[in-house]
Amino acid sequence: MGNTTSCCVSSSPKLRRNAHSRLESYRPDTDLSREDTGCNLQHISDRENIDATWLSSGPAVEERDLNMEFNPSDHPRASTIFLSKSQTDVREKRKSLFINHHPPGQIARKYSSCSTIFLDDSTVSQPNLKYTIKCVALAIYYHIKNRDPDGRMLLDIFDENLHPLSKSEVPPDYDKHNPEQKQIYRFVRTLFSAAQLTAECAIVTLVYLERLLTYAEIDICPANWKRIVLGAILLASKVWDDQAVWNVDYCQILKDITVEDMNELERQFLELLQFNINVPSSVYAKYYFDLRSLAEANNLSFPLEPLSRERAHKLEAITRLCEDKYKDLRRSARKRSASADNLTLPRWSPAIIS
Repeated sequence: MGNTTSCCVSSSPKLRRNAHSRLESYRPDTDLSREDTGCNLQHISDRENIDATWLSSGPAVEERDLNMEFNPSDHPRASTIFLSKSQTDVREKRKSLFINHHPPGQIARKYSSCSTIFLDDSTVSQPNLKYTIKCVALAIYYHIKNRDPDGRMLLDIFDENLHPLSKSEVPPDYDKHNPEQKQIYRFVRTLFSAAQLTAECAIVTLVYLERLLTYAEIDICPANWKRIVLGAILLASKVWDDQAVWNVDYCQILKDITVEDMNELERQFLELLQFNINVPSSVYAKYYFDLRSLAEANNLSFPLEPLSRERAHKLEAITRLCEDKYKDLRRSARKRSASADNLTLPRWSPAIIS
């Protein structure tokens, strides 16, 4: 828990193995001396290599490793699903503008010069809250719009008709019309504003959402998008924030939902994730920069402001602090790797020429 993203890189629980599956029971031998027993002990790294070799044999394990490699919420090198789904619309939009000879519009872009440097206030460690929520809402919009046309399994716990979020009657065609991006943004913004959640929590929400779609093999659609997003936000807020929002607090935000429903939503969401809530820092950074790429492709640029003197001093202080930190790490690593530190070397005294 806590608000750090440098979690352990862990595969999904279905990829985990029993660490004791190949360990034999200990059989003491009275004929062996203590020295012989110590010499025959195997280093832990050697045992792991043997286990890895044993595990890598077999088509089932190879298939699971392949699935792990292409899962963007677990593997930092796998491409995010929302970015790949948005590229189709971006290409079609550009093609339509080119065919109809319509310019994409005059966008007020600010470029840095020798005298003025423009920077936005969003970084990977402190993203801009408003624009991060807009980007996450846009990613969810592309998930819904470009979902699998054949349709996947629809789980009852996420069906808004079976578990409505309000007492108002659900329209009969609730599962036919895709929500607009603004509607998704208002829903997410309302939850984040009322619960006072951070921008980092929005990125973790998107990670959990894509992990759910991959693990459970379901699609997000007009009939279930609200409850899937709610479950992802609920879980992300508890994992990320030290002082998490309780389930009963969400019942005060969404007046017509019960605590029992929230508890069941959280429980089944965790089971579908196979209790894999780890978000490595590399995966978090990948989602952050892919969201920025999504914003750039859809003309949703982050606000730029000229670099002021105060902010320049602040950036310089942060840079100096990081340099000192890594300088100490390099110095300690260099000292630890040296093998002749304790050797006494002859000291040369400067020659005096009269």
